[in-house]
Parts: sequence; C-alpha cells; structure tokens
Amino acid sequence: MAFRDYYNILGVSKNASEKEIKKAYRKLATEYHPDKTKGNKDLEEKFKEISEAYQVLGNAERRKQYDELGADWEQFQQSGASYEDFVAQKKQYEQYQRQRQRQSRRQYAGADPFQGGGQGFSDFFEAFFGGGGNPFEESQHFTGADVSGEVAIDFMEAYHGTERILDVDGNQIKLKIKPGAYNGLQLRARGKGQKGSHGKAGDLYVRIRVNEHPTFKREGHNLHMDVEVDVFDALLGGDLPIMTPSGKVNIKLKEGTQNQKTLRLRGKGMPIYGKPGQFGDLLVTLNVKLPKKLSQKQRELLKQAKNAG
Repeated sequence: MAFRDYYNILGVSKNASEKEIKKAYRKLATEYHPDKTKGNKDLEEKFKEISEAYQVLGNAERRKQYDELGADWEQFQQSGASYEDFVAQKKQYEQYQRQRQRQSRRQYAGADPFQGGGQGFSDFFEAFFGGGGNPFEESQHFTGADVSGEVAIDFMEAYHGTERILDVDGNQIKLKIKPGAYNGLQLRARGKGQKGSHGKAGDLYVRIRVNEHPTFKREGHNLHMDVEVDVFDALLGGDLPIMTPSGKVNIKLKEGTQNQKTLRLRGKGMPIYGKPGQFGDLLVTLNVKLPKKLSQKQRELLKQAKNAG
C-alpha cells in the first residue's frame, strides 16, 4: 500500500497546530461529505482519505508515531502490533537484511545460512503476525499455523461497510467488513492462514479497530452528538438542520427549548452488524449558545419581553 501524506491531504504544514488541523478537517469534511457527493465514487474516496488523515493527525500520540515512522506508517497500521513491538521488529528486520547483504558480499561457497528464513519476511502477516518467535526460523517448521492481527478502519467505513486487501503468506486475501463493525469484532477466514508443509493451511483471524470520530460518539448501536443552537432559535423554536452519518435531517425545535436537552432520532444511529436494515438511534444534545454581544434593537426587545413577563 502506497504511503499517504496526511498533511498534504488536509492541506496543512507538518508544523500545523492542533487547532489548524481541526479547522482544515472540518472545512474539507463539509465540502466532501457523502450527502453532498452522492454517486461520485472519487469524491467518496476523497472523503474517506480526509477522515483517515484526521483520525491520525488529530490525535497527538498517533501523529507523533506517524511522524516518526514516515513511509512505514501503513505497514504499522496493518500489523496489529503495538508501536513498541513494531519498532523492535523493524530494527530486527533491518539487522537481518544487513546480515544478508554482508553474507552475499562474502560469497561463501556453501549454502546461504539465511536461506528460507527471509522468504516473505517483509510480507505483512509474516513479519508481524506470524508465530512471534525467531524471525529467522524457516517457515516450513510451522504446519498450518493460524494467523491473527488487527485492521483499523475509520468511523464512516464502519458505518457503510468496507473491505481490505491483505497479504497472507504470499496470497492476496479480500477481507469484507459489513456495515456496523465495532471495536473488538473478530472476523475469521477459514483456510486463509499460514500454509503448512503438510495438510491444510491455518485460519486467518482479524480483529477490527474503529477509529474515533470527532463528532459522533458511539455507545453500542447508538450514537451521541452535541449540536449548538442559537439562543433565539431555542426561544422561538423552528427547524434545526444537522448532519447525521446518513445525511442531513431537520430537527423541529419547540418554543422555549432548554439548554442540554437531548433529542432521540430513531434509526439514525449505527447499523446493527449482521442485521441489514436495522439501526440504533442518534441522541442529539442541544447546547444553547448565548450571543457575546447584542444589538441595540435586540437589547430593547429583550427588555420589553422581560418587563412584559
């Protein structure tokens, strides 16, 4: 998988502040939201790239790891290993490559002592998910081993469903992830694990990790979000447009809507995994926003309303 420059995707510099990154993401997410680009696959992919970039750069720890790993970031994301383990494996692999290069230069007449041990070492699952033992051992010592790891997806991919192409023991495996995927979901592909020298291959186990979303907070099948409401809209009532994962909807505000009131939008939450057509709810908490400054006319009208009350 090609390296993705998340800074370039969001249109910010590598020295951009957290505030600048968030501002750039919100602008692009609004511009490329699926509700505005229905049917345009290229723009839908662009939106996914923008979301993925923010999931990394919008998190201080992930951003630090991304900056340190550079071109190795994609491999780390798919490895399922902790950051510390990945760095240790990377150093071990680099040492192994240097040993092979030195051995090649010496041109020993006998057999290469590393032959077999490096085959597929750089492959995704072979390098980071296989066995956990000595990486220089020959793969034929393992018969039909199961392979396991973790795949990270963003929130909108979990909502709509997605797929990944994984390299397992030299084979390209298409992993389909249904709508409603959740953290800790484990998928199993029979016979797609490590090949054995005898008998059938092991199984492939993939655990799903869903990245957080800046707006929607997930609780089971339900989603929570905060929405700012102008104080005059709260007082007078009216329509309030909000953007849900499935598109824009209008909420009817009653006259005298109170701050921190929570509205339930049924069927606007997450899809229920494995149950097509079934969804959780979206709970919208209204935050009434007071104006920092009133016009003279507004001040007079409020005084009249106060006196009339």
